Amino acid sequence: MTTAPAKQLLHLVFGGELKSLDATEFADLSKVDVVGIFPNYATAYAAWKEKAQATVDSAQTRYFIVHLHRLLEPTVA
Repeated sequence: MTTAPAKQLLHLVFGGELKSLDATEFADLSKVDVVGIFPNYATAYAAWKEKAQATVDSAQTRYFIVHLHRLLEPTVA
């Protein structure tokens, strides 16, 4: 029995320096770091974690994971 390949659930990882700690507005959009688009949450999380840990000394720097598959197909869970 063969198994079907896992469904591609795209995730975007990006981040940068925020204007303040209590908002998600970037200080300079031209400096937003787009880490990449990943085929599943696990690989996106690994990339997010690596970037977050590398910038731990900068309190104003935050990285985010966006579930692109939810934007592309909002009716699919």
